[in-house]
Amino acid sequence: MEKEAMKSLLEIIDQQVSSSILGGMEEQYEELERLGYIRIDRSSVQHSSSITPEGMEFLYHDEE
Repeated sequence: MEKEAMKSLLEIIDQQVSSSILGGMEEQYEELERLGYIRIDRSSVQHSSSITPEGMEFLYHDEE
């Protein structure tokens, strides 16, 4: 996933307390999780994600 696409998805997640995983985008969310930028909650039928401190750092402090 490109850096700008990652930042765009992280912005969506950051704007919500718990962001439902958008249909068809599981692979992108899983990539962000592998990088440590989000945590996926798989305990309910509709999986959701939340941004981690590492994700906040990447989103707001990473230099272009």
